[in-house]
Amino acid sequence: MEKAQLVFIPWPRMGHLVSAVEFAKLLLTHDHRLSITVLVLNLSSGNPSQFHSYIESLQASSSTIPNRLQFIVLPKDELELLDFVSFFERQKPHVKEAVLKITQSELAADSPAPRLAGFIIDMFCTPMIDVANDLGFPSYIFVTSGAAFLGFMLYVQKIHDEEKFDPVEFKNSDAELRVPSLVNSFTGRVMPSAMLIRELLPTLFDSIRRFQEAKGIVVNTFLELESYAIESLIMPPIYPVGPILDVSSDGRNTHPEIMKWLDEQPPSSVVFICFGSNGSLEKDQVKELAYALEHSGYRFLWSLRHPPPSAAEASLSDYENPQEVLPEGFLDRTARIGKVIGWAPQVAVLAHPAVGGFVSHCGWNSLLESIWFGVAVAAWPIYAEQQFNAFEMVIELGLSVEIKMDYRNDSGEIVKCDEIERGIKCLMEDDSEKKKKVKEMSEKSRMALRNGGSSYLSLGKFLKDVVDNLNKM
Repeated sequence: MEKAQLVFIPWPRMGHLVSAVEFAKLLLTHDHRLSITVLVLNLSSGNPSQFHSYIESLQASSSTIPNRLQFIVLPKDELELLDFVSFFERQKPHVKEAVLKITQSELAADSPAPRLAGFIIDMFCTPMIDVANDLGFPSYIFVTSGAAFLGFMLYVQKIHDEEKFDPVEFKNSDAELRVPSLVNSFTGRVMPSAMLIRELLPTLFDSIRRFQEAKGIVVNTFLELESYAIESLIMPPIYPVGPILDVSSDGRNTHPEIMKWLDEQPPSSVVFICFGSNGSLEKDQVKELAYALEHSGYRFLWSLRHPPPSAAEASLSDYENPQEVLPEGFLDRTARIGKVIGWAPQVAVLAHPAVGGFVSHCGWNSLLESIWFGVAVAAWPIYAEQQFNAFEMVIELGLSVEIKMDYRNDSGEIVKCDEIERGIKCLMEDDSEKKKKVKEMSEKSRMALRNGGSSYLSLGKFLKDVVDNLNKM
């Protein structure tokens, strides 16, 4: 193929940016004639220093890929993110200006420059399809969740439009939905929290409708994991190219004390508790989890984070003194079997042979990481689409055990220590069927990305279609 360039527009949150960059690196490794420019939207409520540190670390890499991977940080949006619509309207001129500079540099180049072949747009950034259309370029959607959830979104939007279905009224209902991307019936009690905020639904459904305008949808999953869901999706074309993960960190340089503690534990003996970059528990729930860990007797590594001081602030912090929220004497009584930490180098922890189970919030990236490293999960979702992910892992795929599949962090409900302890014991049970299935899926996830694997072939098909569409322009 001739040299081609793609423009990536990720949603301005760290998890989405990392996924987009890992996908970009996958494409660049697959074909050396490709180059990619990532446009970084700049939210006032975001974490620009974190973004800049991440981008700088990529640019300092000794790999040859950074020469073909460029970043343009767009002007900061000074207004608070009151709603998606107004934010994207303000951002469209910045995106258009950046893309026009790219296309003008193509024309000014002495030697043949890569032709712009299209936009790769995050699932939450679909208004940017307007910019692509204005400039005459095709769009492709990048879905950072799984194929089953993609199918669920498309189905709920369809029955909302055709039958006036209201997901908010479905909350906590025992009524069942027959979702085309799921084998099993889906109940209201695990309706994703993201679909229960009524004032956001019009924007959400507008965004989902626009998926149909794309030339294709790239999904961070692999055929062997979600074959039923992938085969249920027909138009536009679906490209399962995952698992797209950054599994390069070993944590020994940044968190040596955590890795040293894990080195001292027997193989598969530690349960790791972590609720992701934005997940935390209130004080009463922390105590119930502490009691459960103590009563279970299992070794544990617990990433305990302080909730944000207000709803307007999304970022978590570490406790200066964890004892202030833990039961009295807990740290002393569990000193020989447990370690309470702040932020955790999750990839490095899951990769360690001492870890035998993972109590997780069921963020999609975390689930893919657990599968990659062959670590079984106990599902304890908190927000966003995590209730759906928990349902898929526990009921649909049989790869996880349940702690509380329908838990929501804003419900006020407290999961009691007995329920948590049962889930942990089931998770850590030796030679369980779940653990065997996860180990088998781990090998399949790695095979999918190898030459000739399902995701490798899907990635090649995506690049071929991009070039074919470029030749039609």
